[in-house]
Amino acid sequence: MDHHAALARLDRQDIWHGFRQLLPLSLFVAAFGLAFGLAATQTGLDQGPVLLMSALVFAGTSQFAALDVWGLQVPLVPLMITTFAINARHLLMGATLYPWLRHLPPARRYGIMLFASDANWAMAMQYFHRGERALGILFGGGLAIWIFWMLGTWLGVHFGSAIEDPVAIGLDMVLGCFLLAMALGARKDLRTLVIWLVAGVSSMLAYWWLPENSHVVVGALAGGVLGALWMEKGA
Repeated sequence: MDHHAALARLDRQDIWHGFRQLLPLSLFVAAFGLAFGLAATQTGLDQGPVLLMSALVFAGTSQFAALDVWGLQVPLVPLMITTFAINARHLLMGATLYPWLRHLPPARRYGIMLFASDANWAMAMQYFHRGERALGILFGGGLAIWIFWMLGTWLGVHFGSAIEDPVAIGLDMVLGCFLLAMALGARKDLRTLVIWLVAGVSSMLAYWWLPENSHVVVGALAGGVLGALWMEKGA
């Protein structure tokens, strides 16, 4: 049996394990949801559209960016471009998960990816590279993050004044520190280090010299293309 296929299994125990693994981080995600709910209501949006946006979009940074351009006439094209730029990293995330997800039926594959975010992706990749099943981390962990994001949004709509500025108390650093810990604990072979270096340098150069948010696209594409060209042995 294909090694990747052997790890592409998912049952209730896997999902519950993934849920519990991401639960501590999800508590901090709720704080950002609270801030978004407050900001959205201050923009003039009703409760229904705010909750629907969090449920279907499930992308905090993109949702905050959407509020910046929201008005009586919503500029759809700039909004679409901004959202794509901010979420372009999902192109790379999907590519790295493909060796395992390709063994699943399309409905299940894309159903799992609806809950993919930076945190559960990073932890899932650690598990996969250790030769352990991780679709439960991806789906169960994503479900935990989504639930608390929705809970935070609802709280923000109704009681958002409790945390008006999460940056002021350092909540914006929680996810960054988590992802840094995941990266430091991941594989450190030459291929991985070079891909990270190329993606990071490309992203920084784009940040300094190209339009806003383009560094996300450039970094993701640079790392993704190099990873595709420089295949792992036995892949």
